[in-house]
Amino acid sequence: MDAAARLNVVELTVSELSLSLKRTVEDAFGHVRLRGEISGYRGPHSSGHCYFALKDESARIDAVIWKGVFGKMRVKPEEGLEVVVTGRVTTYPGRSNYQIVVETLEPAGIGALMALLEERKKKLAKEGLFDEARKQLIPFLPQVIGVITSPTGAVIRDILHRLNDRFARHVIVWPVRVQGETSAAEVAAAIEGFNALPVEGPMRRPDLLIVARGGGSLEDLWSFNEEIVVRAAAGSMIPLISAVGHETDITLIDFASDRRAPTPTAAAEMAVPVRADLLTQVAALHARRVACWQRGIELRRKELRALERALPRRERLFEQQRQRLDGLAERLPRALAANAQVHHRQLDRLKAQLSPQMLRRRIDLNRERVGVLGDRGRRSISVLVGRRRELMTRTNFSPRAARAFFVCQERRGARLGHLGELLKAFSYRGVLERGFALVRGADGHPLRGAAQVESGARLAIEFADGTVNAVANGAAVARTVAPKPAAKAPIKTVASKAKPPGPTGQGDLF
Repeated sequence: MDAAARLNVVELTVSELSLSLKRTVEDAFGHVRLRGEISGYRGPHSSGHCYFALKDESARIDAVIWKGVFGKMRVKPEEGLEVVVTGRVTTYPGRSNYQIVVETLEPAGIGALMALLEERKKKLAKEGLFDEARKQLIPFLPQVIGVITSPTGAVIRDILHRLNDRFARHVIVWPVRVQGETSAAEVAAAIEGFNALPVEGPMRRPDLLIVARGGGSLEDLWSFNEEIVVRAAAGSMIPLISAVGHETDITLIDFASDRRAPTPTAAAEMAVPVRADLLTQVAALHARRVACWQRGIELRRKELRALERALPRRERLFEQQRQRLDGLAERLPRALAANAQVHHRQLDRLKAQLSPQMLRRRIDLNRERVGVLGDRGRRSISVLVGRRRELMTRTNFSPRAARAFFVCQERRGARLGHLGELLKAFSYRGVLERGFALVRGADGHPLRGAAQVESGARLAIEFADGTVNAVANGAAVARTVAPKPAAKAPIKTVASKAKPPGPTGQGDLF
């Protein structure tokens, strides 16, 4: 093209050219299926989108998976994985390159899936999720069993039928999809949901979990190879049995579970024992216990009989003691007599030692000792009095002692005079001086009533100036006292001292 022709070409902006190229590429390659190896994948971006590249031996193309599509994918992209993707080709004007927007992604053949499975297995094993030390023991007889499976398949019917045949237990079913894009998330949520149940509540937490699914292809069982399911199974606090597929099917949940069952029916057999076998075993143990108890009783009975034959008779046990008692009874009178004689002789010896001369000597000796001790005591008192007198003389205590002595003597004299006056006031002699007399009996005791005097009794009548002896010549005459009239009202009176009865109160003594 010459220069004039180039000058006539329409002038375009960069944006117009990029938009035109974008339309051309999208019209020509609106929907393509592309095979290649994933390169440069570093996981989802913070926005949720995924960016990587697909390459083969001689070419490379950028790829992007939007956030909404990535969440629905059953197989996630991994570095180095050969995949077959379906999408539309477009351009990115900001970088002047083209890319494919991926809508579906799947491994390129079974070999790729097996390689992905092996790679994921090594990764999880390296984290310790498959270690035997983490596995829990299966309970012997669980009360509640949780089953995670499809509610419409034949698996749940096989499990329930097998449990009823062996040992019926309470079963809680958590329905999930066992195939498809949301299957892995539902299975993981079911495991975590069972673990979140309270131990004691309206719905009790199961003692055992069974994750079950029937057989299928590798693609059908791929949900149980996802990391989210494997990690949920490894983190379960409830013992878990995996029963996914047939005996030849191996999934990653089998390595993370506490026990693997080849089939769902075998999982039910592992979960509970056979009730009939347990009853038979218990009956056998009971029979063995009864037989053992009977043999023990019989053995003890034989031993008791043997010991009974070896023991002597009751009469023989007391023969020797009875004979010894008779011998001691015969010896007792003679022993008592001999003992009395021995003590009598000892008494005679002691009696001979207690002669009057010996007693006199003892008395004289003690009198002499008393005299010596008396002399010593008098000398000691003299010495002590002299020392005290000397001490009082040196300390000028004599005048003070004399004054104290005179004061004490005066006080004691005054007190003695007061007591004499009291004695004189309370003495019966003061009553006799007022004209009364005291009558005493022959024994000298005072007589207080006429009833105590009998006819012919000798009496002693004491007056203030002397005593007169007399003889009673008559019986006592009782004196009647007229009753006093009852008082109209209580009057408070002051008790006066009782006066001795006058002469008219005494009976005729003569």
